[in-house]
Amino acid sequence: MKKLYITDTILRDAHQSQAATRMRIEDMIPALEKLDKVGYWSVECWGGATFDACMRFLNEDPWERLRTIKKHMPNTKLQMLLRGQNILGYKHYADDVVDEFVKKSIENGIDVIRIFDALNDTRNMEQAMKSCKKYGGICEAAISYTTSPVHSEEYFVELACKLEQMGADVICIKDMANLLLPYDAYSLVKKLKEKVKAPIHLHTHNTTGTGDMTYLMAVEAGVDIVDTALSPFANGTAQPSTEALVATLQGTKRDTGLDLNALSELAAHFRKVADKMKADGTLDPKVLNVDTKTLLYQVPGGMLSNLLSQLKQANAEDKYYDVLAEIPNVRKDFGYPPLVTPTSQIVGTQAVLNVLSGERYKMVSKESKGLLRGEYGQVPGEVNEDVRKKAIGDDEVITCRPADLIGPELEKYRAEAGELAKCDEDVLSYALFPQVAEKFLKLRNSNTSGVRELIVEDLSL
Repeated sequence: MKKLYITDTILRDAHQSQAATRMRIEDMIPALEKLDKVGYWSVECWGGATFDACMRFLNEDPWERLRTIKKHMPNTKLQMLLRGQNILGYKHYADDVVDEFVKKSIENGIDVIRIFDALNDTRNMEQAMKSCKKYGGICEAAISYTTSPVHSEEYFVELACKLEQMGADVICIKDMANLLLPYDAYSLVKKLKEKVKAPIHLHTHNTTGTGDMTYLMAVEAGVDIVDTALSPFANGTAQPSTEALVATLQGTKRDTGLDLNALSELAAHFRKVADKMKADGTLDPKVLNVDTKTLLYQVPGGMLSNLLSQLKQANAEDKYYDVLAEIPNVRKDFGYPPLVTPTSQIVGTQAVLNVLSGERYKMVSKESKGLLRGEYGQVPGEVNEDVRKKAIGDDEVITCRPADLIGPELEKYRAEAGELAKCDEDVLSYALFPQVAEKFLKLRNSNTSGVRELIVEDLSL
């Protein structure tokens, strides 16, 4: 067995999971050249929520951030997370927008694109995967891992085989809620290694405290690459610690070959960044705690805090456990979607509505109707037809690839952005987040001093 490769998430998922994606580029720059020398398989630094947060909260151009990281890290593969047909937004975009976004991401410095779909509907991953291959990126297709009566090992192995046939260079097991337990990880990785030629990349979190054990068992089963985070932003809702795994495997047949002294120097830098973020309140130490409720209710940590705030607003915090008990029922009615953005929010909100209104599906959210109507794609299991009827009446259910119903949009966005957009990248920023990008581009273009203070002040109102 060869050495284990490491993807470090310090520049993206680690601070997205712990500090609401608030790490600034100026906090990254001093560490970039050292990060580049470590010898990681890749460094995840873009995509997910970084794009929105850069413009909305930090007054940074996400494209400029990517170019800056690339300039300082020419020798390391840069990785991003992409939500298939949703790109980095919350709705499906036309194929021409997906294609242009992937093209520009690669042109600006991305090497590896991890592409996933919340429902594991491969039709929603098709265009992004094609575009990634077309423009020379490494296409890492991801399986959204979950557990349910329809999500068996065979289901995931079959899905991985299909994604490999579609052109995936790497297969990722994306365990966003830390539900993949150690022995299940061993078994799943073993079966995938038997059936799939592409390298297997495992991503988990440490929300339930099982992440390190899951990685160790996956390593024993032959996993090729795992995601870890440098220790100042590791564990809790983020990934297990890079240094801990590197130390564990030193001198074994799966030795990562990474230097603990170099990692320790980097950790010293990011510890200062973490301390600063704790002091200003952007990093809440609560996220570092182990929360085993996820194992009982299959609810990711971010979704739990979202539910609590919804119930607080309704003065109904006493209904918390009723809502947690209702989530599995809604999920079953909706055909067992994996609970990841945006389906986690849809199922959670519907459970709140069912409990607070006193009658199940008396009130149905617009997003729940969209999911039941097939707007998000094919759900993995069977939908409860009585619930569907109650929610959408006699509306026709979409059975084709949802994006086939969307005509080309790129030129429309270009026209809407008008003179605000100074380049193709600006048009894409506008397409994904029109209101946020409009505010950001106006401020950037006016080039006034104190722009950052202006936008932060404006958003805190």
